Amino acid sequence: MSSSGSTSSANVRFLSIDSDSEGQRLDNYLIRQLKGVPKSKIYRIIRKGEVRVNKGRCKPETKLRSGDQVRVPPIRLEQNEGGQIRVPESLLKTLNDSVLFEDDGLLVINKPAGLAVHGGSGLSFGVIEILRAARPEQRFLELVHRLDRDTSGVLMLAKKRRVLVQLHNMLQNGRVNKIYQAWVVGRWPKHKTEVTAPLRKNSLKSGERMVIVSQDGKPSETLFDVLYVGDGHSLVQARPITGRTHQIRVHAQFAGHPIIGDEKYCPDESLKHYKEKGVRRMCLHARALELRWPDRPMQRIDAPWEMEYSPLLRDD
Repeated sequence: MSSSGSTSSANVRFLSIDSDSEGQRLDNYLIRQLKGVPKSKIYRIIRKGEVRVNKGRCKPETKLRSGDQVRVPPIRLEQNEGGQIRVPESLLKTLNDSVLFEDDGLLVINKPAGLAVHGGSGLSFGVIEILRAARPEQRFLELVHRLDRDTSGVLMLAKKRRVLVQLHNMLQNGRVNKIYQAWVVGRWPKHKTEVTAPLRKNSLKSGERMVIVSQDGKPSETLFDVLYVGDGHSLVQARPITGRTHQIRVHAQFAGHPIIGDEKYCPDESLKHYKEKGVRRMCLHARALELRWPDRPMQRIDAPWEMEYSPLLRDD
């Protein structure tokens, strides 16, 4: 475990830049990633060479590209006097009980809805900070990919850098199939099996980040299959071919069948209707991952979802 300067504790982090962060300045990217860290400290660690992009020195204005690897030195965020992140025991137990698969290089959990994958935006911690606190002996632990805070399901974390790099290569080369399930508003027609609407990020005046369908957006593709049709709602399976922010959520909305409980993209009247029925979350779940390893047999990891057989939505 390496560190430099006066920073201490935790581990060096290696963050992989995806297509959604491409073109962003390094300083703005780190300010977003390191919520709670003073900007002056962020600029200082860049200036001192403690932050590296693809192992090379960089400047605050360095533009990031998809696939770049950003080295971030150990930095304390929300900590107590003992220097450790204070995590409720209930959350530690929840994540320990959510492990779906683990070997010497990979950890896969069934992430609960409502829990962010990392701290920031006013949150002291997320999945990665909790698991690092729960496993202080683990010298390397990094998120392989992300899920929205309100999405539950399969989430991969790498316990070795070579596994992280291998999985990122697999994601970029289409060797990872992501399979989601969602309850949506309305009766999804069986013939609607593909949505290819281009997507573009759009920030509102309030600062809220939304994604919209736009002809100048990035090409996006999601495949859909109908699993169940009820009275006014459907259970669908979604497989994103591209990996845009909020892709399944916006494509479902564009198809005329927004995801039930989606506070961003579902109409207010539908939100109210299903809240009155007892739905307390966004009904989107990362149901399975299929990993087509180049050096071993294909591996499928499934995450159970109680909403899949929800009598709340199946009893019409």
